[in-house]
Amino acid sequence: MGELLLRLSPSPKDGRADKNPMLLFVGGAEANVATALAGWNIPVTYCTVLPDNFMSQYVIQYLQRKKIDTSPILFSGNRIGLYYLETGADIKGGVVYDRDRSSFSELKRGMINWDQIFEGISWFHFTAISPAINESVADVCLEALEAASKRNITISVDLNYRSKLWKYGKQPFEVMPQLVQYCDVIMGNIWSANTLLGTVIDEQIHDKKTKKAYTDHAEATSREIMQKFPKCKVVANTFRFDSANDHIFYYTTLLINGKAYISNEFTCAGVVDRSGSGDCFMAGLIYGLLTNPDQPQELLNYATAAAFGKLQEQGDATDQDVLTVEEESKG
Repeated sequence: MGELLLRLSPSPKDGRADKNPMLLFVGGAEANVATALAGWNIPVTYCTVLPDNFMSQYVIQYLQRKKIDTSPILFSGNRIGLYYLETGADIKGGVVYDRDRSSFSELKRGMINWDQIFEGISWFHFTAISPAINESVADVCLEALEAASKRNITISVDLNYRSKLWKYGKQPFEVMPQLVQYCDVIMGNIWSANTLLGTVIDEQIHDKKTKKAYTDHAEATSREIMQKFPKCKVVANTFRFDSANDHIFYYTTLLINGKAYISNEFTCAGVVDRSGSGDCFMAGLIYGLLTNPDQPQELLNYATAAAFGKLQEQGDATDQDVLTVEEESKG
């Protein structure tokens, strides 16, 4: 469950911008996760809120072509949320949100029939982006988590932190712990966990300049999360660094069954599109926990390879197939 967004980005400077100065993509973190999982033959149902107009129908048809069940989509309000993302791979590239008064932002408790939505569902995924929109949507997230928990549905969260959201008077650490207490699987990084959950952060971590310092910190953060939230069984952390010569370094960690794992490290000379890589990792993590739960190292390498592969794809969602990701995961 989450807000489906349309993304506008400037066209690449290769001649296409003369006729089409802007490119349009279907996005939203949860929709990106759903798209990846559906492409890997995991049955997926997607819940969001859209206005009842022709544009929504085009978006729904797009999701259905991706093999996503769109039956839970609620029609209400007047607009689909937008965001504008600067072209380029720079991790600090410009982003502007245009989602005020979107259909999803007007969601309130009682509007969604969770008994109907959760019929036959075994896994529920959401992200920290939804409760960052406003207090009403945060309350709906809590409503969903309470309903899913009563049905013993596995719950996962991506600790996406969006500094340009969280503008309604509540700090993230005042909201997120109440939601995360219901989660079995938590994914993020050491910095988002600090901001959203109040975990300890080493402010001088960058000065140490070693991979071991980051992975040790990830393990310590993961164990702190599990201690604070006893329902949590799995914590994953991602690390992506851009070097001075435009090389990208990407690796991840996993804590499961009391044991810490570190993924293969991937590197390349630049990326095509940074959007959606973390969502692809989340999808890979869910995929591995569903299909290969007894092989933590393999499932972590798969999720990491999927996320790294997404960096070379334009748009928000991945089109990578299972065989491609598995081959890349072997490093």
